[in-house]
Amino acid sequence: MTAIIKREIKNYLKRPLFWIGVAVVILGVFQNVTPYLETRYVSSAEELENDLTETVHAGDVYEGYIPTEEAERRTLWEKQVEDTLRSGEGFELPEVEAVMAKIRKMDVDEACLYLENEYQWFGAEYFWEESAYRKGTPEEINAYLDRRLEEHPFSWYFARKFADFAGLFMGFAATVLLAVLFFQDMKKNTYELLHTKPVSAWKYVTGKVAGGFLVCVIILGILNLVFWAAALICTRGNGFEIRLIDFLAATCLYILPNMLMIVCVYALVALIFKNPLPAAPLLVLYMLYSNMGSRNAEGVFGYYGRPLAIMVRFPGMLFDTAPPPMAMVNQCCLIAASFGIILICVQLWRRRRI
Repeated sequence: MTAIIKREIKNYLKRPLFWIGVAVVILGVFQNVTPYLETRYVSSAEELENDLTETVHAGDVYEGYIPTEEAERRTLWEKQVEDTLRSGEGFELPEVEAVMAKIRKMDVDEACLYLENEYQWFGAEYFWEESAYRKGTPEEINAYLDRRLEEHPFSWYFARKFADFAGLFMGFAATVLLAVLFFQDMKKNTYELLHTKPVSAWKYVTGKVAGGFLVCVIILGILNLVFWAAALICTRGNGFEIRLIDFLAATCLYILPNMLMIVCVYALVALIFKNPLPAAPLLVLYMLYSNMGSRNAEGVFGYYGRPLAIMVRFPGMLFDTAPPPMAMVNQCCLIAASFGIILICVQLWRRRRI
């Protein structure tokens, strides 16, 4: 089994496609995480001057936005609603005051529903969504950074964004690179010759799967070192704590189980059809399924994860990221399912032994 693993790793390291894939993944991840490396303490108001709106649905601290406090958000929302009603046609001043008096006694959802049913006006919900983040002053932004960095080091937050995009790009890279893992072995002459060798089914299957998996581990190891170094360099002088262990932990928890499942899917398809290539379109569909959004119990659309998904996304702001519900349970299920697939592959290989 060790010989099989070494052979696969050496074969990949000699292929230009492998290094091209590494470069593409690094470039893709870097383009997406670079903005988060611009996070810093603010020393003057001039640094925050830009053409962005005062309030937004989603804004990050490197853009000058901070989460709006609930009470302040309600005040901003009521002012926007009142100003819109006053400037709109068909509303007299006494009527506007009467409407505002009513909705001030309601919660936001109830008030939005009231305005929709009574006045066919659907803008109130939009105003609420767009007031989730507001522009902060230098003092507010620095205080917000202090609060969040007291909870966790900067690298803990950044590593989640790294895992988000590294997992996305690695999914597609693994689908391309692992297509050749079983390709040579499934050719007729090679396939028959392998079944006459003394190597056991267990050693062959686990050796191939481990070889493909370790190739992914090598790429992820390179990514961890590159982006750990990038975080150290880009945040130098900001006083942020950057720990390599945060990158490694995020990779192990949120990416490696996905890579194991991709390798196992290739193994299963290759042994069923004696050709690994049909697994490629299946894995593309699998990734699309894994990356699809859905609605929660309240009907809010977002990324909540899917059963046996091979991607874990962190779509929130840098300091507000959280894994989807049941993400760790799903990752454990992926590992269990992968070992189940390996056992099936061993039986398939054993039954076709000459």
